[in-house]
Amino acid sequence: MHQGKLRIYFGYAAGVGKTYAMLQGAQEAKANGIEVVLGYIEPHARPETSQLALGFESISAKEMTYRGLRFSEFDLDATLRRKPQLVLVDELAHNNVTGSRNKKRFQDIEELLRAGIDVYTTLNVQHIESLMDQVQQITDIQVNERIPDYVFNEADQIKLVDIEPADLLERLHKGKIYNKVQAERALNNFFTLEKLFALREIALLKTADQVNNLANKQQVDAKVGFAKEQILVCVSSSPSSPIVIRAAVRLAAAFKAELTALYVSEEGDESLSHEERKSLRQNLRLAEQLGAKVSVVYGTGLAEQISEYAKTSHITKLVIGKTPEKRNFGGVSFIDKLGQLAPELDIYIIPYTKAGYQNFSRIRKFPTIHFTFSDLFKTIMVLFACTLVGLIFDYWKFNVSNIITIYILGVQINAVITRGRIFSVISSVLSVLCFNYFFTVPYFSFEVFNNSYPVTFAIMLTAGLITSTLIKRIQNQVKMNAEKSYRTELLLQANKDLQIPESVPEILSATARSLTHLLEKDVVVYPVENEVLQNAVFFPATQSNQTLETYQRLKENGVADWVLHNNKRAGATTNTLSASKYLYLSVRLKNRIFAIIGVSMLDGKEIEPFEKSVFLSILGEAGLALEKEVLRSEQQQTVIEMKQEQLRANLLRAISHDLRSPLTSISGNAKLLMENRNSFNEPRKLELYSYIYDDSMWLISLIENLLAVTKLESNVALNLQVNSIEEAITEALKHVDRHINEHQLKTILSDEVLFAKMDSALIVQVIINIVNNAIKYTPKGSTITLMAERLKNSIQVEIADDGEGISDVAKTKIFDLFYTADKNPDSKRGLGIGLSLCKTIINSHSGEIYVKDNKPKGTIIGFNLPLVEVDINGWKS
Repeated sequence: MHQGKLRIYFGYAAGVGKTYAMLQGAQEAKANGIEVVLGYIEPHARPETSQLALGFESISAKEMTYRGLRFSEFDLDATLRRKPQLVLVDELAHNNVTGSRNKKRFQDIEELLRAGIDVYTTLNVQHIESLMDQVQQITDIQVNERIPDYVFNEADQIKLVDIEPADLLERLHKGKIYNKVQAERALNNFFTLEKLFALREIALLKTADQVNNLANKQQVDAKVGFAKEQILVCVSSSPSSPIVIRAAVRLAAAFKAELTALYVSEEGDESLSHEERKSLRQNLRLAEQLGAKVSVVYGTGLAEQISEYAKTSHITKLVIGKTPEKRNFGGVSFIDKLGQLAPELDIYIIPYTKAGYQNFSRIRKFPTIHFTFSDLFKTIMVLFACTLVGLIFDYWKFNVSNIITIYILGVQINAVITRGRIFSVISSVLSVLCFNYFFTVPYFSFEVFNNSYPVTFAIMLTAGLITSTLIKRIQNQVKMNAEKSYRTELLLQANKDLQIPESVPEILSATARSLTHLLEKDVVVYPVENEVLQNAVFFPATQSNQTLETYQRLKENGVADWVLHNNKRAGATTNTLSASKYLYLSVRLKNRIFAIIGVSMLDGKEIEPFEKSVFLSILGEAGLALEKEVLRSEQQQTVIEMKQEQLRANLLRAISHDLRSPLTSISGNAKLLMENRNSFNEPRKLELYSYIYDDSMWLISLIENLLAVTKLESNVALNLQVNSIEEAITEALKHVDRHINEHQLKTILSDEVLFAKMDSALIVQVIINIVNNAIKYTPKGSTITLMAERLKNSIQVEIADDGEGISDVAKTKIFDLFYTADKNPDSKRGLGIGLSLCKTIINSHSGEIYVKDNKPKGTIIGFNLPLVEVDINGWKS
């Protein structure tokens, strides 16, 4: 299905005439024979606009209720059912009312475009995400209805609707935009001449950039090996982060660069509050919506982690937020340190001066304190133990420096066994106080007579704090290394698990198990075949009590179907069908979708950045494994089809050759009989009659075999019934080659009546083919023995001859299609499908066919069939 075209009527403020210009464009399209439908036009009560809307077919608005209020919304489903060539939908940046399929109207329009419907829509400059901060600085108003930049950038046509700011203000004064009350409020806030001029300039620049992008798109795409700039933006939970992200997006657009958003998870991340975690997720989602590739790295030393990532990813420009001028002991600020570590990097610093500022490195004046009574008890017990040891040392007259060492050791032990630095500080301070109280003169007093003791106390406190801090840092580094190792292990294990399966269902099962292990959430998988969802497969988490039945009660297969047809994620935590209880994503490679995977969000916990990074990596690995498996299956199918085609060609070639010889013989002998019927004596005529008969029977046998081959290749169900093997043998011997009379035929049948569940006609054909093969390849007067007996739970049938036998090489090929022995001089007997057909028939009956030597000479060809026991009440196997 072709993609629809998007035309945006773009302006710098309300009232410039966007909707009017859009309706004029629709009138032109209608005059050119295009089917135009009005999807939704904002009711602005402007007579000129309303007049232009007359004469168009329109889609009725969808009435929705939210918190007791009624709202009129664009009816997406009705438009998709109507499917016009062109639909007009006003206000691209509109937020849909809660309960709609999509949270944003631009998502509705994306669905229309994917359905092949062209769309005209309207947009103001303040609604573009990357321009929000600039607009806010100009107007002091935060716009809540915004669209990602890619929606504007990917539009097929931008129509700038422009008017002089003075003329716009005149229209506002005349009441052509808002009513009197709204107009007065607008004049006092948004609609001032200075603001309108500034907004108009931004709109003109944005339009010029877009026109230039559209003009150069083909040239840029055509450049081979075009070296793009790589821009990195640092993301955090800081309120300045969205501003930094939008600035980076504008920079990437200006440089035609690829944008990566980096989050560095470092020491102290576990102390992030719920609001900070929520803010972090929102910022990462904003970066993703604006077209950035999101990456998460783990480690200590923010500058080191950023510079290392920039080097390995070939980043050329870095965008960060303005940080406070905090310097280390060497007098080097964070920015200076970053410049020293990556001198080839262009660094862009985005200032942010609002109250409540937090820099992106998340350094807090008041870090979260982890206080527990268990840790306090541990601290007191360690201090008590150190004091007790110190008293013993004092009793033994040890030097006071040994006692100081004991207290420092106690601080280190306390740092290891407690959480949070607060207990290390408490331990250091109390150690100094205890040392002063118990071991300095005057004893049992906090007074100090010796002037050197305050210096001793300060050194002791400093040493305790430094060592405990180092221990805590080592602990955090160990924890972060463990997280890195865990992430790497998960990816390696997932990759390993995905390499073992040899079918699509097995790969999907391995993927689902990896996700349940990672996320500890229920996972549901919808395989996709021929662009159609198959039945859901449910994979519960370890501690889950959910089942496939409880999932099916949610009735969310429609969400999975939407993801399949729109190739976008949907469900919980997204802006599409967000009321769902599961988050749905596609397992795909490029535009090929192999499955839809749903992850339960019933616990209300969103996926953390670390887990999300691994989650998406596993889906990517699954997509590669599935493509590899699908390609392998397609190659196998191609090979099978080629073999089948080769078999058909060989069969056709063999038939065309082998039919010619007997038909020529029949027609020639018949002609001789007609022309010489009076001159030929009776023995001569009988000889010619026998030739005609033999050739006719050979053709009948050939046709019977071909019909059997066709039946088996067409997967026609076998007519399986319980029959006696003796009856099949008797019937077969009635139709064997008449030259059986030139051999000695013996039949040795079991005294027990043996029954098998079989297609009698096909088993008769098997016996005929094997007996005829023995007749054909043994000399006259030889003995052919046909035996049938019970062998445990099967029936064994063998046809033995005392001819010359066959070679070991021939034994391996005798059941191959078109294989014939060399020793038969009669070329018309060499089609070579009889024994191959026998093998196919016996295999389809769950039996086995074989060939072996007959002692002292000759060949035995036999087969086994499952035995069926029959009693007076019927049969049982």
